[in-house]
Amino acid sequence: MTAVITGMGLFTPVGRGAEATFTALTSGRSGLVRPPEGHPARESLEVAGVLPPIDPRDVASGPETKVLDRIVLLALLTAAEALADAGIEVGRDVDPGRIGVIVGGVGGMATLETQVLARAARGRAAVSPYLLTGILPNMPAARIAIAHGIRGYSSAVGTACASGAQSVADAVRLIRAGEADVVVCGASEAPLFPTFADTFGNARALARGWADPTEASRPFDKRRNGFVLAEGAALLVLERAGHAAARGVTGYAEVAGYGATTDAYHPTAPRPDGTGAAESMRRALASGGVTVRDVGYVNAHGTGTRLGDIAEATALGQVFGVGGVPVSATKALTGHLLGASGVLEAAATALALGRGLLPPTYHLDDPDPDCPADHVRTLPRATTAEYALTNSFGFGGQNVSLLLRRVAGDCSGSRRGDSRAEPEWSSPRRPATRPAE
Repeated sequence: MTAVITGMGLFTPVGRGAEATFTALTSGRSGLVRPPEGHPARESLEVAGVLPPIDPRDVASGPETKVLDRIVLLALLTAAEALADAGIEVGRDVDPGRIGVIVGGVGGMATLETQVLARAARGRAAVSPYLLTGILPNMPAARIAIAHGIRGYSSAVGTACASGAQSVADAVRLIRAGEADVVVCGASEAPLFPTFADTFGNARALARGWADPTEASRPFDKRRNGFVLAEGAALLVLERAGHAAARGVTGYAEVAGYGATTDAYHPTAPRPDGTGAAESMRRALASGGVTVRDVGYVNAHGTGTRLGDIAEATALGQVFGVGGVPVSATKALTGHLLGASGVLEAAATALALGRGLLPPTYHLDDPDPDCPADHVRTLPRATTAEYALTNSFGFGGQNVSLLLRRVAGDCSGSRRGDSRAEPEWSSPRRPATRPAE
């Protein structure tokens, strides 16, 4: 069975929603800034991908909102947007038992930090009885299910920076197995708090010393000196192609295949020879029944770290040959959203295929000779590619590659035709809103 992306909910440092995000990625509008005065991570981070504040009362209600972590708020907002973009209301457009939700991320550690400090200062009475339901890793998925009446498969994925991409892969697996018609999948991350920022800073993994924060993230560039930590969320609606067609929906792109491997090498460093990442890409191609000649673009993991970029370029060379496929890394503008990066980049890749325009790697002024590739740089590049890959690699040696395929039409999400087959359990449907073009 084929899985199609029919909805997107994006809340990113470069914009909110598919249109604003893709416009930023193809025009060079960076989301990287010096954290503003009063930001909890200002003293820990020189530069970050920062979102505007969110009032929990706009998303939820009751005393638990005081300890409802930002990951949950972001997930709820983006899931609602993704379902609306797909034109799906649970119980009207899909059987509640045939829709699932899979959300990745590291869990609500910022709220945990706040509560630990409060207990240290004021004793056990300072700890909220609602703490666990505000921070557990499964809470984004659980609260999305509660908010929308989703009664099918539900899970949380914790494979570090590969979490979002693996959530998408797991959604494809569910649809292919016939266990779901629709899956809301992706990741939500809110890592901009002191302890989390300091662990990366003390490990010397973060970009530093850049007078202009927008230039700090430089994947594959000779002057790169680390990644830029960012927050955000990206949720997709994946739908069985036949189910989408019955609703008259074309979708953005097909997720044609996926691959996943483990380096089994080191807790933080990638396997230097790139073999784990290369095998992940090969498995994605095999899963989609295509060859390297069919792929016209790779959205790289490309974080801007010294070892990671070289290992990925090495892997790309093993699969495609040096310069064998156009490559770009959108983290140059968004920063690294950790687990949410992979699903954000899958969304960007779907939009690139649908609109025939590849986003470049900005700030790639002097490509590192140890990272040889056909880098898309400086300006967007027109493409007629039918297939593209997007890579996500995480601590622990987690490798996930997604294979996307362009669909016929103009890539407009919840576009509907005139012919709709109504399932027996469905109530009369309201017309869906077509996203702005």
